Amino acid sequence: MSIIIGRKPVLEALNSNAKIERIQIAFGQTGEIISQIKSIAGKKGIRLNIVSPNKLSSEQRNQGVVAFQSEMEFMDFDQIIIESKKSKYPLILILEHVQDTHNLGAILRTAESVKVDGVLITRHETAPINEVVAKTSAGAVSHLKIAQISSITNIAKILKDSGFWIFGTSLKADKFYYQEDFKIPVVLILGNEEKGLKHNTESICDSLIKIPMLGKIQSLNVSVSAGIFLHEINRQRQ
Repeated sequence: MSIIIGRKPVLEALNSNAKIERIQIAFGQTGEIISQIKSIAGKKGIRLNIVSPNKLSSEQRNQGVVAFQSEMEFMDFDQIIIESKKSKYPLILILEHVQDTHNLGAILRTAESVKVDGVLITRHETAPINEVVAKTSAGAVSHLKIAQISSITNIAKILKDSGFWIFGTSLKADKFYYQEDFKIPVVLILGNEEKGLKHNTESICDSLIKIPMLGKIQSLNVSVSAGIFLHEINRQRQ
């Protein structure tokens, strides 16, 4: 079971299809969002308790609202492909071994903001989607279609056969991200915070892209990079 902490994340989860089992609100919490949480919880038949702040951890006490969510149910990869076809230009994001929960949450928040059609996360050596990810994503995990995958190589072949063009992010790329035309079905692959994409993953990409780095630092945080890439894709499609 995962925990969602904070007024807005809990409200976001309630407004989505997230499976909330129960909610705790610290005594004395008031305001419009609290009223909405109580109202929606009542309509959905979700158990809600007003509790003493002392029963909450320090972080939970500061936020005032805690929701307990059943373990996340991942979608089938095939279903994500089928539903993505409803978009004019489908966009699927693949995350290869992103291990920091804050990075993962931030990436998912950005992914939801540009309405990606699906997020594929490697099953092993990847951060779990837990309460930290849910909070950092500002509730985005409740709105995204997310699937777990074992082999990016095998998945890439299926995606290519389905008409997608696969872009990998790499410091070794010859092209900058803004030099590509993204008005096509796109798969964007982001790699591990320290190692980037695996060599085998790079080899199956149709194109490798990078961000210009003018200073002495050679790379950006993966969640920052995700924002740059995803919003450029979105910008071109407007």
